[in-house]
Amino acid sequence: MRLGFIGAGHMASAIVDGIVSSGLIDASQICAHDPAHGPLAALAERTGIVPMAGNEELIEACETVVLAVKPQVMPSLLEAVGAMIVARRRLTVSIAAGVTLTHLDGWLGPNVPLVRVMPNLNASIGQGMAAVAGNSVATGQQIGGVMQLFAAVGKAIELDERLFPAFTAIAGSSPAWVFLFIEALGRAGLAAGMTKAQARQAAAQAVLGSAALLLSSPAHPWELIDQVSSPGGTTIAGLNTLEERGFSAAVIAAVEATIAREAELAG
Repeated sequence: MRLGFIGAGHMASAIVDGIVSSGLIDASQICAHDPAHGPLAALAERTGIVPMAGNEELIEACETVVLAVKPQVMPSLLEAVGAMIVARRRLTVSIAAGVTLTHLDGWLGPNVPLVRVMPNLNASIGQGMAAVAGNSVATGQQIGGVMQLFAAVGKAIELDERLFPAFTAIAGSSPAWVFLFIEALGRAGLAAGMTKAQARQAAAQAVLGSAALLLSSPAHPWELIDQVSSPGGTTIAGLNTLEERGFSAAVIAAVEATIAREAELAG
């Protein structure tokens, strides 16, 4: 399978980095085009993939085309290259937030196999989390191939598309919130006398280990919280302060805001 990326921004680069590192597809079989020459050249130099001079050249060469552009760019992109995608009947994968399969069907017609994927940035280190949904034309084998592609850079689940907005919030957008949490912990450690490097490493490793423990344990998160919290101790004092300041409510509100924004993008 020759794989082509239209767009070489942060997410596309993260996915390409992960795929190449995993060895699933040789770099020589991956192509990309981006009108911004700098990011494309940097990605090609770093990974060994093949840079393409234009989208038409890429579509001609690649059996699978990944649309890795911003949602607002999608209509003009498909107006320009949609006819060629249809004529070549390319398996088309979109990673644009808020761009539904119905939207894509509307632009490309009913006969193009389409797969929508919501990935996250952690794919660049093989720890991504992606949701995958196909249209009625995409075969189980095609959807499975896309699942395998994204499983090579982390985990992938097939998910009913109606649940994508929630998934976008809790897996696609949440890494930014986790980074903010780690940064806040680091600043608190710095204020308490630790060096910035010490505080950030301690905070990041604590978050990494906590996530790994939760994934490996059948215990409910509150059971693990109880294991850390001693009566009248330090952890419960901090936990109570977080809840008094609205920590859980703020997280839920962030998820709701992300879902609402996705609905706006879906228009």
